[in-house]
Amino acid sequence: METSRPRIADVIDPGDALGEVLFGLIMALTFTVGSRLVFTEQGLNVRELIVATIGCNLAWGIIDAVLFVLGTVFYKSRRARLFRQIKAAKSEQEAISALKREFPIDGEPLASAAADEEALYQALLKLTGRASAAKVRLSRDDFLAAFIVFLLVSVTSLPAVIPFFMIDSVELALRASNVLLISLLFMTGCAWARFSDAKPLNAGITMTCLGLVLVGIAIALGG
Repeated sequence: METSRPRIADVIDPGDALGEVLFGLIMALTFTVGSRLVFTEQGLNVRELIVATIGCNLAWGIIDAVLFVLGTVFYKSRRARLFRQIKAAKSEQEAISALKREFPIDGEPLASAAADEEALYQALLKLTGRASAAKVRLSRDDFLAAFIVFLLVSVTSLPAVIPFFMIDSVELALRASNVLLISLLFMTGCAWARFSDAKPLNAGITMTCLGLVLVGIAIALGG
């Protein structure tokens, strides 16, 4: 008998997951690219680089996971507040206005008739009217998503340090580390294209360039 196991995309939004990967790669590249500048001037302490890279990504993985949980609590509490606002609305139009503020269609990449939009909000209002308020609580999937956030940011530090365990030459290992991280930036962009209306090659190049620009800014500002 087969048991269905949730995929990562079922637990955490793919855009959020890829954003965490991008963040982790940028953090790691900030250390390796910045260390390249130090290496040319005064030599490079490989052990300190490895500890700093892994430690920084671990720390930010924990921070991002906590922020994700807080954001989830805020989102659910906001929905509960909306439910109370609709229940307390003095008229149907006031309730629909609250729904429109929370679920706006304007700006979405679709063209719809005004009558269809009104029918949608009427359906939402009817659904809300029949429902009862549920207690705001975090589910197992919420904590699983937070753990995935932690893993995505933390694990992206590994490609940055693995070359130093496999290559004796510090300079060659540093170059290999940077090439590997930049390649992962490109792959992250290609993966992004799978969940959006973009071409993989264009998305990969854009993500790589954007990541390198952000790394440059971080290094320039002392990050």
